[in-house]
Amino acid sequence: METKETTRTHYLYPGALFAQMEEYVVTTILGSCVAVCLWDPVLRIGGINHYMLALWNGEGLPSPKYGNIAINKLIEKMLFLGSKKEDLRAKVFGGGEVLQTTSKLLNISERNITLAKDMLQEEGIPIITGDVGGMLGRKVIFNTASGSVLVKKIKKTRTG
Repeated sequence: METKETTRTHYLYPGALFAQMEEYVVTTILGSCVAVCLWDPVLRIGGINHYMLALWNGEGLPSPKYGNIAINKLIEKMLFLGSKKEDLRAKVFGGGEVLQTTSKLLNISERNITLAKDMLQEEGIPIITGDVGGMLGRKVIFNTASGSVLVKKIKKTRTG
């Protein structure tokens, strides 16, 4: 992915979202978390979220660390910036099984991936590409103006 020297950069932390009219290259690191990139090819603007858990349980504030909140907020932000919902295209990344758990009850990664697919389908926003699941984390680099995404798999390292 080419970036001009004048292109702004932004690091997206877990539980956050980002969308701007200007071109940005946004980077985030995903394990079991999922990032949804929304891109409007008509206006050439994009946004991205990074959520940790699928569903907000209704306690505390409805934070974008929860997928159902993060996806709705990102759609709202894109519409606020002038996008039409029918122009939006989605790219979904993450949901790697990076944590060793003996219990399949948690299935955090799988639930995060399923939520993104289900919500985007309900909203009528097509997922045009993505890279989800597996056993590795990912570094995602998203250009908000071109919609291009570079994904680098993060190999596990032994510590100790």
